[in-house]
Amino acid sequence: MTPETLPDFDPALDLVLQRDLAAPRDVIYQCWTTPEHLIHWFVPKPHRVTACHLDVRVGGACNTTFDVDGNIMENKGVYLEVVPNERLVFTDAYYEGWKPAAEPFMTAILTFEDIGGGRTRYTAIARHRNAETARQHAEMGFHDGWGTVASQLEAYAQGLK
Repeated sequence: MTPETLPDFDPALDLVLQRDLAAPRDVIYQCWTTPEHLIHWFVPKPHRVTACHLDVRVGGACNTTFDVDGNIMENKGVYLEVVPNERLVFTDAYYEGWKPAAEPFMTAILTFEDIGGGRTRYTAIARHRNAETARQHAEMGFHDGWGTVASQLEAYAQGLK
């Protein structure tokens, strides 16, 4: 099944990246849920993660800080769903403690499917509150940026196997 065939997929609001990664899903999941790993691959190089706080549970913090060309970008959110080794859902619509964000941007839905041979079908869906926000995210380079990050994730995860 592709994300586009899911019953709740909305092409006006959702951006999708799907890749088959040459690493086991438990390792991919660990890379997504362990700050010590996430900092190595989560933004396209040469940009970098300068801080990371993950409390991987429903309602727990999902906070990262990036340095992009000398500009510090804070991303704060919470986990909405956590299914170990299968699915993570997080959003910037809320901060830890269910405090509403002033300007939410997206909800990320990540799935990790074991496809055999130590490989993982990795799907990332960025769901937006309106078509304009989705269009802006696409124009910001969602596919290239998240694609680069998926490649960095795969390379990093292969080093952990």
